[in-house]
Amino acid sequence: MSTEREFERALELNPRYATAHQWFGFYLGLMGRFEEAYTEVTRAIRLDPVSTVFHWSLGAIYWMARRYDQAIAQFEKTVEFDAGYVPLHWLLGWVYCAKSRHEAAITAARKAVQLSSGSSLYLASLGEIYAAAGLRDEARKILEQLSEISSQRYVTPYFIALIHATLGEKDEALRWLETGYRERAAMMLLLKVDARVDSLRAEPQFQDLMCRMNFRP
Repeated sequence: MSTEREFERALELNPRYATAHQWFGFYLGLMGRFEEAYTEVTRAIRLDPVSTVFHWSLGAIYWMARRYDQAIAQFEKTVEFDAGYVPLHWLLGWVYCAKSRHEAAITAARKAVQLSSGSSLYLASLGEIYAAAGLRDEARKILEQLSEISSQRYVTPYFIALIHATLGEKDEALRWLETGYRERAAMMLLLKVDARVDSLRAEPQFQDLMCRMNFRP
């Protein structure tokens, strides 16, 4: 049974299961089916209007769809009632960066690093934002930190690839994406919709990777 059919079956059994609507919406967003994704996550929010995760998920889908102004508005609204939710600051950094609001992006990314006590996931995102802001030395310092951290705990290759891609180092970025594919890194699921890898999309190696992951154009 396909992933989509599994979600549909779960919702047939319990149409008021808000978390199923939220995750189904997130899955549809990752597949680039944004209008359907909005519908599912909005249903989840109607069922549980105070869920930080559901409101965050709607902002995440706006980000996937490159509707950045709506994503910022959604995240900023959500921060007002749960300022301690780390992924909010994390994705705010991504969206501010997409809008070339680099100072705000760095502030948000640093907040995520601080709240997470230095999680490699959020540290890597800060490195990518530094690279986008033209702070190449700072980005490389974070790459060094991530290399040290990886000797002790897992660091997702996907975000290392993003730093290299943003620095204009396509071959290194593609090499790390291949590592992510081999390791079945969860973040590789972003590949179809992530604007930050647009510079790689025309590369034959990237297109081959998309085919191997069964992502349709």
